[in-house]
Amino acid sequence: MAISSKTLFDAALAATTGVLLTASFPRIGWEFLAWVAFIPLLYCIKDTTPLASFKLGFLAGLVHYTTLLYWIAGVIHHYGQLPSALCAVILMLLVLYLSLYPGLFAMVIGKLRARSLPYYLTAPFFWTALEYVKSFFLSGFPWENFGHSQYNRLQLIQISDILGVYGLSALIMAVNAVLFETWGSISRNRAFAWKPILSVALVIAGFLTYGTWRIGKIDRAAEAAPKRVIALVQGNIDQFKKWLPSFQHETLQRYGTLSAAALKAGPDLIIWPETALPFYFLYDQNLTRETLEIVRTCRVHFVLGSPSFRKIGEKIHYYNSAYLVDPCGKVVGKYDKVHLVPYGEYVPLKRYFPFLGKMVEAVGDFDSGSMGQVLLWGREKIGILICFEAIFPELARSMVQNGAQLLINITNDAWFGRSSAPYQHLSMVVFRAVENHLAVARAANTGISAFVDPVGRLLDETPLFEEAIRTRSLPMMNYKSFYARHGDVFAIGCVFITVILCVISVQSKR
Repeated sequence: MAISSKTLFDAALAATTGVLLTASFPRIGWEFLAWVAFIPLLYCIKDTTPLASFKLGFLAGLVHYTTLLYWIAGVIHHYGQLPSALCAVILMLLVLYLSLYPGLFAMVIGKLRARSLPYYLTAPFFWTALEYVKSFFLSGFPWENFGHSQYNRLQLIQISDILGVYGLSALIMAVNAVLFETWGSISRNRAFAWKPILSVALVIAGFLTYGTWRIGKIDRAAEAAPKRVIALVQGNIDQFKKWLPSFQHETLQRYGTLSAAALKAGPDLIIWPETALPFYFLYDQNLTRETLEIVRTCRVHFVLGSPSFRKIGEKIHYYNSAYLVDPCGKVVGKYDKVHLVPYGEYVPLKRYFPFLGKMVEAVGDFDSGSMGQVLLWGREKIGILICFEAIFPELARSMVQNGAQLLINITNDAWFGRSSAPYQHLSMVVFRAVENHLAVARAANTGISAFVDPVGRLLDETPLFEEAIRTRSLPMMNYKSFYARHGDVFAIGCVFITVILCVISVQSKR
């Protein structure tokens, strides 16, 4: 059966949307493309059936998520030791799931447009609602939402302290929709639709004005806040050697040497990355003694990443943890990772799929810690996000609600190699700072380590796969933004608006 030229043309347009979307995120990082990326898809679904619209949206998602998340197959192959073909299948299963969202998006807004509801009245709300659902459904995967593409546009992203990243996603989608509808009116020789253009222009101007004012206000508050000097230590430990018993002493020696060098800047706190200690801290006596000797020699507080376990009854519970250790070598706080990586730190549905296993070099399934836990550092409180947790805004928000004045992200991005993943991961950390207007100190095993100030400026970024030390004075902020206090009210509102629009559409049809 021959495929029509229109079908091929529509498929090419949908694929173009997928390519433009990926190009707007790191590592390419042409964020301006996000503002027009959906126009090809909106064009090709304007006169199609709901099923055809779904297929085209699904195709756009297929292209986008395959090119955005290609690195997952490499991670599974190198560290899970699975055949390349199976790794590709696993990647595609994730991509197929994620592609359902743009498929459903295209189907619904296409149908609503056929009921005389233009894209700019439906697309921003429905897309935002879908992003919000994706953030928690099936464990949640809010990796590089639409708004994250603008992470280096400081004035624009300040609105996240009210609306979260979802406010930016809605705005960008609104611009796509208005540009398309305006172009459509002009091409059909209809009257110029100036009201939608003016409305979205006023919203952008409002966002930028608010952002400029907010940056000045937060900068002044940060200048007046008490400061603490934080040092990040990037050990650059080879992931293949990390868990070898013969390499453990060398790992500690490297971190000890780098930490001693960091003392020149007079830090109050030295941070080592996620699982920088590739053994059970406080359980392995010799290696623990060696670690605490480094702490006592440096005579400052340390945050140390290490696996841990706790025996409850007859069962042993394992955790991915961070320890806060005082200058005398006493553990004064411990945080256990809350949001675990599926198939990396635990196996979902293991009861039903016993043949599936973990793909990290460590012990059995990890258990989750308590959400919102903060660690007391003298008179101040810090919140720790371990690796993947930094992409979940509700985790950082829960810590801020409990009094966190500084956020720390420890991670091991060695899994990602030199792919675009470390850059994508870092771009989302920026929003945790802006949403809560707290500084973030990020220590990564092989990079990218960096500081993020309370308005989202990226400072002192390290290169990948190099030993590095970064030290900076950071403000200890006592600030609770609207977003920190109230959460995703905007995104939830978008869910309700979407439901109302769909109900109105159904009623009008009847």
